[in-house]
Amino acid sequence: MLPTTGPETSCPTDEDGVHMPRLRLKDVVVRGAVQGVAAVALLCAGTPFVADHRDRETFLAVVAGFSMVFAGMGIVIGAFFWTACAGDLRRWRDWRTITGQTGGVMIMAPALVRAGVLALVLFPGALGLYHLVDSAAYGSWLYGS
Repeated sequence: MLPTTGPETSCPTDEDGVHMPRLRLKDVVVRGAVQGVAAVALLCAGTPFVADHRDRETFLAVVAGFSMVFAGMGIVIGAFFWTACAGDLRRWRDWRTITGQTGGVMIMAPALVRAGVLALVLFPGALGLYHLVDSAAYGSWLYGS
């Protein structure tokens, strides 16, 4: 049986105090995709608060552009860090177990992959919403003022 950190948590830890089980790529990608879907829903809910039609289109275009760039950078850099860690990946709550100057890479690898997948899901949602607003009929609630 693995030792635990005490009565305040029921998560098992290894001898270094790192929470178990270790992160897996599949779990990180699925969580990023679910958070991306939530981000698209939030974008859909927030878009009507930008009243002017041109401002609304600009807002959606900027969100789509930034998410496209961040998705590429996050996934590529995160995947590079992931391979550099050789399986020793840690969660944010394991920050206190880091020893050495390069230990932060073990935490940033899954964080960057998750954020990159979130942005990868957000990009087509924002771009699709941009096209919906662009082709909306004048005077409709989707068109704006």
